[in-house]
Amino acid sequence: MNQNAWMKHQALANMDPLKLELIRTAAAQTSGKSGKDLAPILLALITSAQKKGIRFSQEEISLILDLLKEGKTEKEQQQIDQTVQTAKQLLNRH
Repeated sequence: MNQNAWMKHQALANMDPLKLELIRTAAAQTSGKSGKDLAPILLALITSAQKKGIRFSQEEISLILDLLKEGKTEKEQQQIDQTVQTAKQLLNRH
C-alpha cells in the first residue's frame, strides 16, 4: 500500500493531527525500506513524539505497525516485530 492510500485509512480519520504529521514524516522516510532499515526511523518517530509530549495509544501503535507491514515479505514483517520489541525494551528502561 502506498503512503497516500494508507493515510486515508478509516482508522486514522479521528487521530490527532500532530500524530498524523509524525506518522506522515515517518512514512515518507520508510518508503521502500526493508524491515531492518525501519528500526532507526521507528525509534526516531517515538523519540520525536515523546519530546513533543505526544503519546501513542497501544491501538494507534498497532495500527501504524500493521500499515507499515502491508506489502512487506514475511521476513520483513518479522524484522519490524523485532524492532518493536527492541524499542519497547529501550523505552521501558527510561
